[in-house]
Amino acid sequence: MAYQSTNPYNGKVLQTFDEISDAQLEEKLDQASRCFESEWRGKSFAARSAVLARAAAILRERPQEFAELITLEMGKLLPQSLGEVALSAAILDYYAEHAEGFLAPEKIATPRGEAMVESSPIGVLFGVEPWNYPYYQIARFAAPNLMAGNVVMVKHSSSVPQCALAWERLMLEAGAPAGAYTNLFISKDQVAQVIDDVRIRAVALTGSEAAGAVVAARAGQNLKKTTMELGGSDAFIVLDDADLDKAVKHAVSGRMGNSGQACTASKRFIVVEAMADSFLEKFQAALENFKPGDPMDKQTTLAPLSSLDALKNLLGQVDEAVAGGARVLTGGKRIEGQAGNFMQPTILTDIDKGNPAYMQEFFGPVAMFFRVADEDAAVALANDSPFGLGGSVFTQDIERGKRVARRIDTGMVFINSGATSSPELPFGGVKNSGYGRELSGAGIQEFVNKKLIRVS
Repeated sequence: MAYQSTNPYNGKVLQTFDEISDAQLEEKLDQASRCFESEWRGKSFAARSAVLARAAAILRERPQEFAELITLEMGKLLPQSLGEVALSAAILDYYAEHAEGFLAPEKIATPRGEAMVESSPIGVLFGVEPWNYPYYQIARFAAPNLMAGNVVMVKHSSSVPQCALAWERLMLEAGAPAGAYTNLFISKDQVAQVIDDVRIRAVALTGSEAAGAVVAARAGQNLKKTTMELGGSDAFIVLDDADLDKAVKHAVSGRMGNSGQACTASKRFIVVEAMADSFLEKFQAALENFKPGDPMDKQTTLAPLSSLDALKNLLGQVDEAVAGGARVLTGGKRIEGQAGNFMQPTILTDIDKGNPAYMQEFFGPVAMFFRVADEDAAVALANDSPFGLGGSVFTQDIERGKRVARRIDTGMVFINSGATSSPELPFGGVKNSGYGRELSGAGIQEFVNKKLIRVS
């Protein structure tokens, strides 16, 4: 695969990078393995923490430098890119501060003698990461695992190579030894080689269902543990007692953040009949107010999609949905007369279960709207999906919101907000949205050896 940096706003190719050779890959694998065995695993928590804290400080010292690379390579609005840099720094700091406590030995009450469980690193980890959050996705994988004493190798998306290199340089500048964090510009065949390599002890992927199935199967053949953070089609439920203006505000940000290119974006808007017309009127008006333009310009509110292929795929999904009986309430087309890969903010209605769109994820500014009779119907529709990542419930009765949240079959539910991410909140899903958790105390436990030590 070609590693090519292309500006989604104007189609200009910025830089290209060659895939490394098998010999170069072997050198990097050997370096990572030696770093783990002879240096990184033996460092104290304080020494590892100093590296991550310094990396976080560098991000905060030079946010514009890092943020502009995101916007140039995948088209994110610059203010959102700056937000991603800040969140990535917060994740680094969070694990620098809390990792030692998360991995402290646990004493076990036993009738005889003494028993404890200690957490120890397992070795070299391999991560496959996507383009939509080029730093945040890496931070979620790298920060906890580096603090646990593992070393990490990352195959980033081929469309954000400059961001991939920027993170590798960041870790070296922060004081990480060579091999603690390694970027890999490798082919699909080399991905399989890395997973097969005996020095790789576990694999993490954030990406599509299809990619997850391939990578998980390969790792399974090698008896290696995996975590999978895959797609989502999050339900956004508006109950009859919701604060309508608040619900609409979060519906807009939940669907349109990152131009809708997020696994946890709100995608299926499920509104009880009593609120449906009012919600839809306000929601449509807000979406039609977005203005396309240069994502570097702070006045721009609608950024381009990450690539021409992404735009074509989304347009094809909309056409397929309409052919299946859906109605386009607004949008549905490419924005003409505008440079870049711009899609009109779109609302689809009248989607029945026989429509292909019913079970799909729309990775872009396309909202599916459903009206339902009541709370029970809303929950049933929310759960009628192959995905199970996140979801939202809007109600002014918080206890009611909690009851509804418990009935939704997902890894995360947010009451009176769209999906949010913060270092202390566990992130992950169920069903076709994957398995395992990132962030919080749970994220650092995925790839450590929970070793029992028993004294008689």
